[in-house]
Amino acid sequence: MKTINMLSSADKVKGQGVGSAYLEQVRLVEEELPNSFQVCRNQFKFCDIMHYHTLDFPFFLSVPLAKLHGSTTVGYVHFLPETVETSLRLPWPAKQVFYAYMIQYYKSMDKLVTVNPWFIERLADYGIPRERVTYIPNFVSEEAFYRMPSDRKSALREAYGLDPDRFTVVCAGQLQVRKGFFDFIKTAERLPELQFVWAGGFSFGKITDGYDEIRQVVKNPPPNVHFLGIVPREEMNAVYNLADVMFLPSFEELFPMTVLESMNCGIPILLRDLELYENILFDYYLKADSVEDFANDLLRLSRDPDFYAHYAAKSSEGSRFYSREHVAAMWKKFYNSLPTGHFFKRPLFRY
Repeated sequence: MKTINMLSSADKVKGQGVGSAYLEQVRLVEEELPNSFQVCRNQFKFCDIMHYHTLDFPFFLSVPLAKLHGSTTVGYVHFLPETVETSLRLPWPAKQVFYAYMIQYYKSMDKLVTVNPWFIERLADYGIPRERVTYIPNFVSEEAFYRMPSDRKSALREAYGLDPDRFTVVCAGQLQVRKGFFDFIKTAERLPELQFVWAGGFSFGKITDGYDEIRQVVKNPPPNVHFLGIVPREEMNAVYNLADVMFLPSFEELFPMTVLESMNCGIPILLRDLELYENILFDYYLKADSVEDFANDLLRLSRDPDFYAHYAAKSSEGSRFYSREHVAAMWKKFYNSLPTGHFFKRPLFRY
């Protein structure tokens, strides 16, 4: 039986999707493939497969030693320099050093996994061969995220200080410019008859891009906008069940965990029309490109029962497509394809 060491620090920072993706992926392998792989987490030992989920410098230093031991190294690609550029506000020298480190980290791995096939070409632009990159989508547990009975919606809304009878729009994600924060606010201002909720906060504090401007809005929001701050993951199912629709106007994503979590709850999904969604979300969601179009779609969802039912059904269809069994089979095939125990047969360093 192959052994896998899952290495990550993502769950140390609350309110970020990378941590959610890590926890779901590890749990999936542990629960669905216990007879195929023996899994440990953040152990100081070399296993057949060393699966690095985050870019920690100690992990990077361990890669040559892992290869010397005969382990196969696997890196998870959650972001690239261009996505960090629109997330964090860093001094120019620090950015250049971090970006160079990030790409070298990816290049040092025997194999890479990305949750969006769109990133395979982006990695190739940085000199990483396509054959070293595998696409495996994210997964969300149906036990943790599910549709609650409709009669609980009013009680939930009251518990969160919301109008129990008002059409409710929820967004979940870090408070960042790239998440479409300001378009979310402008859309809410156009639709005073609806109530808008944002679950999430400044996971990276003052270095968050747009921190000062966003903080001012959070302090003095429009009357129909409610900010919940960072919500513990175990409470997020209740937050999604507050919603009539999930609205994420983000400009830059890979495969948002919030979308999968919302799909499990059977509510319509409204997203910005991005190329990188095309091969992973297909027609399971409603798409728009401007504040005006976002507002028109939300208004129609709130007034047209047939339109609403169509996209609620599409969301549930997307949830079934990314089933536990399907994604687990992809991980089993991937891990079984990896060579192990080949001492000195693979380069210890890559440049």
